[in-house]
Amino acid sequence: MTYEAFVALVERVWAEIPEAFKRELQGVHVLPQAKPEPGLKGVWRLGEYLDPGPPSTFRGFEGLGRHIALYYGSFQKVAGPGFDWEEEVWETFLHELRHHLESLAGQDDLVREDLRRLAEFRRGGRPGGEGR
Repeated sequence: MTYEAFVALVERVWAEIPEAFKRELQGVHVLPQAKPEPGLKGVWRLGEYLDPGPPSTFRGFEGLGRHIALYYGSFQKVAGPGFDWEEEVWETFLHELRHHLESLAGQDDLVREDLRRLAEFRRGGRPGGEGR
């Protein structure tokens, strides 16, 4: 799949997501590069939720907003025969939107779950489900 086709797919999927789930989200970015998972060779982040968190004492995050990034290059890295691009875009969006909604609610359950899965993976096990 070309980058342009991927962007069109992301735009189409994004348009199908109800507006209520997008509240206070400032943007979705489709980036061409792959995003390796730090410290895990051959593991790629398909997407991530970018939340500035609480303002710093220097006000460095003020106005930055909340964003979702999808990494086309990472999708390419994991795509093999039978890879369902649309299904993976949906799964990645749903995962990142859960991060967004939990952040709005002041929760971090999915962050803790992701960290647990990464720790398990680093110990040589398979994560208990697919992380995004």
